[in-house]
Amino acid sequence: MKQHFQNLVDEEEANIDMTPMLDVVFIMLIFFIVTASFVKEAGIDVNRPEAATAVKKDRANILIAISDKGEIWINKRRIDVRAVQANIERLRAENPQGSVVIQADKKATTETLIKVMDASRAAGAYDVSIAAQEQ
Repeated sequence: MKQHFQNLVDEEEANIDMTPMLDVVFIMLIFFIVTASFVKEAGIDVNRPEAATAVKKDRANILIAISDKGEIWINKRRIDVRAVQANIERLRAENPQGSVVIQADKKATTETLIKVMDASRAAGAYDVSIAAQEQ
């Protein structure tokens, strides 16, 4: 009986406590989630025009898509041209360092593009780019 009791005590002492390791893993997970830079998609695929001088922009956090029918999409939602400024102001409040990239379709009108650019600048986003495909 005494030997059996001694074996139980030895087994209990041999267990590894996983709680501190799980705490560290969760803290690291929270750290990576908070520090990650999330890219928001515009919501539609756009047929972008080609440009010989197209360069990749690394910190494009606010994407606006203009379809061939003149529809404006931000964060997978279709919005009216009058709501572009308010949406960009909200997105810039979430990420003040983010730049605006307008993905205009080849067949989108220049009028819609200019209205979106004006609304972006009125919202305080002066780093506005137009997306193009490399040739």
